Amino acid sequence: QVQLVESGGGLVQPGGSLRLSCAASGFTLDNYVIGWFRQAPGKGREGVSCISSSQTDYADSVKGRFAIARDMATNTVYLQMNDLKPEDTGVYYCAADQGTMCGLSVVRMLDYDYWARGTQVTVSS
Repeated sequence: QVQLVESGGGLVQPGGSLRLSCAASGFTLDNYVIGWFRQAPGKGREGVSCISSSQTDYADSVKGRFAIARDMATNTVYLQMNDLKPEDTGVYYCAADQGTMCGLSVVRMLDYDYWARGTQVTVSS
């Protein structure tokens, strides 16, 4: 029954904004870490942002532009993406790990147990 369902991706011009949603079912966000990762064609998956009950973290490339938040009432995590750049283009995935320590490294990525199917974000003129 564990499931993560994403929405909010699409096509946007440079400088525009999108908000991605990750709706969790089968578990509650309490005591879980939710991470956002992205992958461009021909490139490896990279960490973007993560949130737990006590921490948030962001990749250097998105600091000051993206914001992550939890809505406990709807069991949903949001990624607000502002001032989007062409290099932000890729498939975005949310993932869940049972725990409380946020992390975005390649090694830490292996700890995430549940993954959404991904949503496409394209930033282009």
